Amino acid sequence: MSDFTPDDHRVLPLRGFEELRVGEVFRNPSRTLGDGNFTAFQAVSLDNHPIHYDVEYCRKLGHPAPLAHGLQVLSFTAAGAGLFPHVIGESLIGFIEVSARFLKAVYPGDTLYPALEITELLPQRTTGVVVMRATVHNQKSELVLDGVHKYLLRLTH
Repeated sequence: MSDFTPDDHRVLPLRGFEELRVGEVFRNPSRTLGDGNFTAFQAVSLDNHPIHYDVEYCRKLGHPAPLAHGLQVLSFTAAGAGLFPHVIGESLIGFIEVSARFLKAVYPGDTLYPALEITELLPQRTTGVVVMRATVHNQKSELVLDGVHKYLLRLTH
């Protein structure tokens, strides 16, 4: 083994914008939502709507339990929760856009399976935009979130 240098300690080999391909999929780890996730998100978001924390209120509306906040579900698609940032390294300039459609209710006990798929690569003069479809499925294989992320990267060549 050669001498250690922190600069060479990488999770994955780095790839630049030019080496990314449309159709590549980056899956984030699955997570099962518990009551603690709901409590933590409520504390961070300051959302006080009872649909997210009051069991009896939700039952009166026909829900079996409180609903996860849409932004909470969206947060599972964060690129930083998966391998994408380890692939692009320091070429990332910024996360520049996000949109999402919330298609099904998410409840405590649901397991979420987030993924990001490259749908477009838009090269510019010195940068490139990576457009990714963001999806979240539940344990029943239902699509609960469908959205778009855009990332601005430095070109490496």
